[in-house]
Amino acid sequence: MNVFLALIWAAATGNFGPANVMLGFVLGFVVVVFAQRAIGSTSYGHKVILVIRFALFFIYELFKANLRVAYDVITPSQYMRPGIVAIPLSVKSDMEITLLANLISLTPGTLSLDVSDDKSVLYIHAMFVDDPDELRHEIKAGFERRVIEVLR
Repeated sequence: MNVFLALIWAAATGNFGPANVMLGFVLGFVVVVFAQRAIGSTSYGHKVILVIRFALFFIYELFKANLRVAYDVITPSQYMRPGIVAIPLSVKSDMEITLLANLISLTPGTLSLDVSDDKSVLYIHAMFVDDPDELRHEIKAGFERRVIEVLR
């Protein structure tokens, strides 16, 4: 509905430029949130905020990982300590596992390798494994928690 309202806004103003469509999306968001409050459901507004927070978190992690890998590449000494780490999963559905594995693989310095047959463990390769428990905690408290928030 929000996208539909954004397109209606763009058509009504006659401008399909990115800034105008984004303005239409924001205005449509406000309309949808107020309409849902009138009928007693407010989950859409909360989900959109969670998705935006998730996107900002991923961009931050992506930037941080790029800097770390770039620093290791341009310095004469190597700081990487590669390793394979097993991450116990709290996510259960195939979609949640796939999203988590793809987010990990998109982040420079990490790569999802495999999921156990019972879908309870994700195996990842990381360039910088100083402490496997710390890496597990970072992924579970960062990516996995946010995937659960957004998809459930």
